[in-house]
This record gives sequence, C-alpha cells and structure tokens, in this order.
Amino acid sequence: MTTLIRGRVLHTPRPGTLEAFDDGAVAFDDDDDDDGRILATGPYATVRAAHPHATVSALPGAIVLPGLVDTHVHFPQVSIIGSMGLRLLEWLQTRTLPEEARLADEAVARATARRFLARLLANGTTTALVFGSHFPRAQEVFFEEALASGLRITSGLVVSDRELLPALHATPAAAQEASTALMAAWHGRGRLRYAVTPRFSLSCTDEMLEGCQAVLGREDGAFFTSHLNENPDEIRTVAGQFPWARDYLDTYDRFGLVGERSVFAHDVHPTEPELERLAATRAVVAHCPSSNAFLGSGLFPLRRHREHGVRVALGTDIGAGTAFSLFNEGLQAYLGQMLRTDGERLGPADLLWLATRAGAEALGLGDEVGDLAPGRSADLVVVQPPSGSTLEAVLADAPSAEAALGAVFTLAREASVAEVRVAGRVVAAPEPGMPPGAGV
Repeated sequence: MTTLIRGRVLHTPRPGTLEAFDDGAVAFDDDDDDDGRILATGPYATVRAAHPHATVSALPGAIVLPGLVDTHVHFPQVSIIGSMGLRLLEWLQTRTLPEEARLADEAVARATARRFLARLLANGTTTALVFGSHFPRAQEVFFEEALASGLRITSGLVVSDRELLPALHATPAAAQEASTALMAAWHGRGRLRYAVTPRFSLSCTDEMLEGCQAVLGREDGAFFTSHLNENPDEIRTVAGQFPWARDYLDTYDRFGLVGERSVFAHDVHPTEPELERLAATRAVVAHCPSSNAFLGSGLFPLRRHREHGVRVALGTDIGAGTAFSLFNEGLQAYLGQMLRTDGERLGPADLLWLATRAGAEALGLGDEVGDLAPGRSADLVVVQPPSGSTLEAVLADAPSAEAALGAVFTLAREASVAEVRVAGRVVAAPEPGMPPGAGV
C-alpha cells in the first residue's frame, strides 16, 4: 500500500540548501513490514500522477518535514525542567543528581521513561541520542519502553565512580560488566543502538574510562557520548583531576574514546588543539543552546567549529534545556549566534539542516533518515498551525518557503505537531495505563 502526504514539503538534502514544494507531496510505502520507504518527493501533481492509487492524507495548512533528530537529551531529567538560578555544578548537586537517584525505583524509572518518550514523539523527534540512567535496571526499563515506542533511540548506562552522589557511583568492574550485558542485550534490537556513556570525565577515574574503552571495543557499531567544555568551573576541575591531560578532550582521547561515532555535548569553551582533534577524528559536537543559556555556560562558538571542519548537530539537553522541541532549539541557536560578535548568520535552511540531516549523519544514519529523498525511511513530521494561532496568521502571508520555515522555527511547538511517522507508520504516545507498544 502507498500513502501520499500532501502539503508544503520542506527538507535540506545538502547543508544550507532548502528544497521546497509549496503544493508538494511525499509518497511512501506503507506496508506492514515496518520498513516504509519514501518512493517520491516533489510537486503534488507529479507525485500523484506517478502514484494514482495511493491513499492521500492532507491537513489544512500542513507543512511536511523530515523527522527531527536530537543528539543530546537526558531521559531521567524530565521533572527538573525549569530549575532556575543555578550554574552547572550546583545545578547538578542540588537538583539533577537527587532526581536521577530516584530511578533506583523501577516504577519511577518506567513512568519517567514513558513520559520522556511521549514528549519526544509529541514534539516531532523521531531519532535521539539519549543519556540514560546510572542504574542498570532503570536503563533496561528505558530500552524496553524505547523498543515499544517505535522511535530510533541510541542510549546507554551512565557510569561514574566519583564526585556524584554515592548512590550513583559504581566500581569500574561493575560498570563494565553491566554495560557489556546491556549492550549485548539491546544493541541492534529493533531501532535501538548502544552508546557507552561516562557522565563526564570529572566524575570518572582513569580506571572507569579504561573500562569504557573496553566496552566500546566490543562492538564496532556502538557509539560513545559524554560532556565536554560546558562550563569554566567544570573545565578547571577536570584539569585538576587529570594533571597529565593536555586539555579536557585529552581525558577521553587518551582512552580511545574520540572518533567518528563519538558525540560530545556542549563544547562551549574549546581550545584550538581540541577543535583540530575533533575535526581530525570526525567526532561530533551536540550544540545545546537553550541549556547553555539557562545555566549561564556561554554562547557556542559555531564559526570556530565550522572553520575547523568539526561536525555539529542540535541537542535539547533536557532538563537544563528548556523544551523538548528542536524548533525551539533551532531558534535559540539562531539567537545565540546573533549575539556573538563572530556569530554565524543562521537562516531557516541552516536550522532545518542542524535539526535533521546533520543529526542523522552524526548518528551514523545518513543513509536512512534526515531528509525526504527517495529510498530514505519515511520518518516524517507534519506541522499544522493551531486554528487561530499566531503561527497560522504568519504562515497565511508567508512570501516564500524560507519565510514559512522561519515562522515554524520561531513559533511552532508541541501544539503544532499534528502527525509523526517512523518508517511510514504513525506513532503516537500511549494513553496512561496502556501496555508498552500500544501507541505505535
């Protein structure tokens, strides 16, 4: 069976290049094999003529985009969004770590996982690199719920052995054993993949990072993710803990943890050698602008990263981030660059690239998702302005596709996401009390 979604179709198959069809359509295979592929994208009349028997879906004012890709977000932190007035290290100690300790209770972990995945979906995010839990059972519960959700999720057990709450510590041996077991059980299952995840080198001894290296080496397709150069106090603390390291990145690089499947969140305060090394290894930086502003960490030096050839994508960084919406994150990225004297002038096409194709490539899914080219998996988000909304008013008079897309990033949020599809199938959040997978 073929389905055709009609609307204003927008995607960025190349950096900064917007391909737009004002009266457009995306046709895709909607069979029950769970692998719906895009068959055609283009003007509605052309796509319809090529697929005359397709089922047509159209919503008033619909804008059709690729599914959004979040490269840094924390599943245990839903409940602490909006914890104001704190810098990174005090925010961790007073709000974040106590909240994460609650996931020792399996019921809390499952409820949190369901809320988290439902919010990703409600905001049009179909693919995410997710910072997990410090507790092996909580992480297993998250994988169970993620598998049932139908979303594309990469995640892993968070490991630390110092500087946090004692309840969140593990010995290097125990962390390695639990991580290895979780990776063996969940990596490559459905749309799930595993990411080796030390919280940050500040909370890890050399022995813990050596254990991360050992786990990562067991699976060629596994990812690595952690934090880097987020806050000046954090950077100074790391320097004191690793006197042998040239810089913050070196605390990971010494253990073979920097490569093209490594994603580092933030990197607000990089040195030139770090940028050179990130580029040489093809590692990725997850830019999290709302979190950087919320915790007062600084304005991201995007131009320096791009000049060095460092790959950059977007992350919401819930719960220091202010919303699950990558439209919001794109707007915050735009605002931050406007405030930097050396900032990049980001346009709507740049923001869509960062929120879709750049993230897909960062997560090794560039052949699978990220744009609406034929052959890609039919991961789609349909944006429909709420009746009577400001977004509806602005879109009614938008003079161009770029203007319409700029309005979406500025004004569209959760209420504007009308439909989300993964591999051609509509995915929806389960109602409270429904069994896992009931919303797929």
